[in-house]
Amino acid sequence: MRGGRWRRVVSQLGRSVAVWAVSTVTMLVLAGILPDFRLQSPDGESATHIAVTAAVGAGAFGVLSALVWPLLVRLLLLVPALVLGLLVFVLNGSLLLVALRLNPSSSAEAAPETAVVVAAVMSAVASATGGALAVRDDDAYRRRLYRLADRRRRRLPAGPSSPGTVFLQLDGVGHDVLLAAVGKGLMPTVAQFLENGTHRLTPWRTDWSSQTGASQLGILHGTNHDVPAFRWYDKDTREVMVCNRPTSAAELQRRAVEFTGDGGLLTADGASRGNLFSGGADEQALVLSIATRRRGRENRSRAGYFAYFSDPANAVRTAMSFFAEVGREMGQSTRALIRKQRPRVSRGGLYPFVRAFATVVERDVVVAAVMGDMLAGRTAVYADLVAYDEVAHHSGPTSRDAEKVLERLDRSLALIVNVAEHAPRPYRIVVLSDHGQSPGETFRARYGLGLGELVRAGCGLPVPRKAQRTHSGAEARAAVRAALRRPVEEKGPAGRRSEPMVLASGNLGLVSFPDVPHRMSKEEIDARHPALLTTLANHPGIGFLLVRSEEHGGVVLGAYGAEIPVGELDDKRGPLEPFGPGAADAVRRTHSFPHTADIMVNSFHDPADGEVLAFEEQIGSHGGLGGAQGRPFLLSPVVFSEPVEEGRELVGAEQVHRVLRRWLRETDGPQVPIARDRAA
Repeated sequence: MRGGRWRRVVSQLGRSVAVWAVSTVTMLVLAGILPDFRLQSPDGESATHIAVTAAVGAGAFGVLSALVWPLLVRLLLLVPALVLGLLVFVLNGSLLLVALRLNPSSSAEAAPETAVVVAAVMSAVASATGGALAVRDDDAYRRRLYRLADRRRRRLPAGPSSPGTVFLQLDGVGHDVLLAAVGKGLMPTVAQFLENGTHRLTPWRTDWSSQTGASQLGILHGTNHDVPAFRWYDKDTREVMVCNRPTSAAELQRRAVEFTGDGGLLTADGASRGNLFSGGADEQALVLSIATRRRGRENRSRAGYFAYFSDPANAVRTAMSFFAEVGREMGQSTRALIRKQRPRVSRGGLYPFVRAFATVVERDVVVAAVMGDMLAGRTAVYADLVAYDEVAHHSGPTSRDAEKVLERLDRSLALIVNVAEHAPRPYRIVVLSDHGQSPGETFRARYGLGLGELVRAGCGLPVPRKAQRTHSGAEARAAVRAALRRPVEEKGPAGRRSEPMVLASGNLGLVSFPDVPHRMSKEEIDARHPALLTTLANHPGIGFLLVRSEEHGGVVLGAYGAEIPVGELDDKRGPLEPFGPGAADAVRRTHSFPHTADIMVNSFHDPADGEVLAFEEQIGSHGGLGGAQGRPFLLSPVVFSEPVEEGRELVGAEQVHRVLRRWLRETDGPQVPIARDRAA
């Protein structure tokens, strides 16, 4: 035992010396290449003196990086994520300048901007060298991964440990997109799962609100009751609820816990990483629902940054990848513009930086956190990787840009699989998605005006002239005039009190009248705005409407005067026919919610090509009914029981929650009282 410990010490010492030597050589090479970086005085120095100067500088830089950098990273937790990359380079360069000054006998100096470059290169080289030397040493490899995740290893009971479970959510990746990626060789890790027979692939069907807020709340907390869309107007609080707004996420989680009487899927020894909601986990990083709380022991959402960036090499590598991704997006956007690619949406402004954060920073931090959870032996981990969803919104669900992201996500999955081999307990890895994405042109691009302008026109309110000057203007103006049966800019006598609030969630639109405290009925809407419902229902870009009815309780409206009570809805006929099986049940369920909008508007859907028309500026969208957006996947180990009985379909996020909870019980994981488990 003692001999093994000494061997590890000697091995670690040897690796440290090797990294120091490589760093010294790197510094010498950079001094010979960069004009503003030198290790000798202008009069010249001996080769021995220059080498010693480089060795002392490299050693001092390494020590400072190990001791001072973690303290600097704690300060970085106060910095917005989008400026983190720049500060990483500046602070790393500052450490190098300090290291060069620690040797009083040397004349080494560097311009500040050159020091940034030298420090970045040396950090990257040192990290690569240390990683390469540790590859053959399982203990060293495990300790290195442990340090990256900054987790305290816990002692597990003696003897065989029950398996832990990792739930990895690939945000927005539909069932068919996953299969296509596997067929093209883009996701070899997933392909290996399927080919080896270790995992089974199961599609499932979302609720009408096919978006992360509703799906993840249902999966983690067992209910998504009264979440009609990604954003909606709450007449009780007179506020707009938005699922990815921290205050809204916190409120939705509170309501879910109150509704179920249970903390969530991860209440016992769980970890929540990169999610909108905590799932009741004790360990949380980058969880939106706790982002508004004052930082404390129970609120460590931003600590995930510290866990990853405490290694300066990680910080430099991620920052370099961040800016590379910004450049990649700018290049891809420019090519799409030159080729006059259609459909297309604007990809300027801050979007390249938002994309880089989602595809690089968030991915790296979340994956490192999951690695740490596994090496610490945590029982259940749920993590969300949002990279694909963000890129597919702007580039398209099946675009080459999105496929590249899928390749990188598969590499992240492969890393997690490899780390499982070094964990103190066996792990079962479940991969799933919360929704898919449906392609299609935007509603505005197709018809020359947005849903809000169409609603205003139907209410007799003025429509801005700019609505006529959008893409496909002439054709769109003709279609709009035909649908509205009136000039686009026609003004009516309506006053300000009748102006509606129009919100969009992908291809799902919500129209509310804030001055009316209750959900308006069809009869009330017709009395106030006689042309509104007819205008919307007969528009070629709209599939159907849902409104409350004093006579029938609720009705679905479609073109040519179609009006079907919700109790008589049928997937095989009427306005819901193009939307496939389950549409009627989804609409009926949403109709029962207390905060369903006065008018729920679902866009047109073409079953032949799966296209929908987003009311937002997205060419890959989700949030309503129609196409691949409502068909995510569940990839689970075959050692778990079947998700559903043969011949039955997995429907709704709440049912997925019950399946995942059942699997945790099967592995002797978090023990949740069955009495609290709804309809398990």
